[in-house]
Amino acid sequence: MAKTRTKYVCKNCGRQTPRYMGRCPQCGEFNTMEEVVEEVTRRRAKQDRTPPASVRARPQRLHEVSHEMGERLFVPVEEFSRVLGGGLVPGSIILLGGEPGIGKSTLTLQLSDMLAQNIGTVLYVSGEESAQQIKMRADRLGLQAENLFLLTETNLENIFEAVSDINPSVLIVDSIQTTYSPNLESSPGLVSQVRECASRLQGLAKSSGISVFLIGHVTKDGQIAGPRVLEHIVDTVLYLEGDPFHAYRLLRSVKNRFGATSEVGVFEMQAQGMVEVPNPSEAFLAERVVNAPGSAIAVTMEGTRPLLVEIQALTSPTTFGNPRRTPNGVDMNRLLLVSAVLSKRVGLRLHEQDIFVNVVGGLKVTEPASDLAMAMALASSYFERVLAADLAIVGEIGLSGELRTASQLSMRLSEAAKIGFKRVLIPKTRRKIANVPPNLQLLQARNIAEALKLALPN
Repeated sequence: MAKTRTKYVCKNCGRQTPRYMGRCPQCGEFNTMEEVVEEVTRRRAKQDRTPPASVRARPQRLHEVSHEMGERLFVPVEEFSRVLGGGLVPGSIILLGGEPGIGKSTLTLQLSDMLAQNIGTVLYVSGEESAQQIKMRADRLGLQAENLFLLTETNLENIFEAVSDINPSVLIVDSIQTTYSPNLESSPGLVSQVRECASRLQGLAKSSGISVFLIGHVTKDGQIAGPRVLEHIVDTVLYLEGDPFHAYRLLRSVKNRFGATSEVGVFEMQAQGMVEVPNPSEAFLAERVVNAPGSAIAVTMEGTRPLLVEIQALTSPTTFGNPRRTPNGVDMNRLLLVSAVLSKRVGLRLHEQDIFVNVVGGLKVTEPASDLAMAMALASSYFERVLAADLAIVGEIGLSGELRTASQLSMRLSEAAKIGFKRVLIPKTRRKIANVPPNLQLLQARNIAEALKLALPN
């Protein structure tokens, strides 16, 4: 007779403890321990647990292993294909996460329709919406693929039966947190259920060659719920990021066994769904107001793609004892560092000013190479002087006020010249800069004081 055992599992990080704890000892979160009751069966004899020799894996010489995995499947969405590494690998399992309402279901439904038109049968499984709701969204998006099948189901066994009947090329599960296995007694969404369902779907993908997409919910910290378990199981982890109040969305890869993790795809949420943005720099600068103090153009890198973004800054005399520092789209620590360097090394009295910094378009810029652009925007607002409209800025600021060069500088300069900028402010370096566009003037400075003289001349 099977015995039952009770344990407590953290739904945030997966830590297991034999007793309830108000705070998880691993991730430090409060009230995340949930009770899980599982059956414990007597272990079989050793000879029963050992698989027969015919099914056991045998060691192979490295040069004898076949590297043929099949060609990548064509993905008609170029931005999505870029992030995946150039196409969809048969038998891969991909996890897509994002905040509620960011556009995960819309993007995957559009992708399902295009894959059904170009690759073969696609099965879209939804555990959160009815078939009628999905049909309404499909009609709004103008989707009419004949090989796209819908299934509203949360039972994993029923999903496997549908896969056996249809034999799709691509399976999409929306979402993995609503899917459950009847073999476990725990509720859907708990770590044990998420781990079990993801493991079985991984086995399905590897054994049948079906590419599986899993949509995951995120926690308040922006991490996929229950996930560190999931992220180790799947082949690729994608995050759909963006400000819900702005139209632009970034599809970012944080793990990819079949490609680089540095690629980023840019989409725009419109009435007809998620639309690719082939030239993000022009889109982000389309509404730029020139000749306005406190505005600077930074050339940042998102993966291997250079992007030009507008950083706006506003300094205002404070009426309180502690001045405010309000960042939107930049890291608070980088803002504090830049403002401290401007105060200490240049003499700006920012301790008397409230500071507001915003990245236009709802993007989040965390690269240190945007420090110099942020500093120039702050100085422009402080002195009420305008930066040149044809000036782009690249550079990292050190604590002593020195400027440090950025990586992939040639690509940044080429992107700035392509958009139409005539000058770029960069840190001075002894190394020769390769592939500088002929119509681009480089302004080089050793420290923040020299950069201010070049960007804001008297």
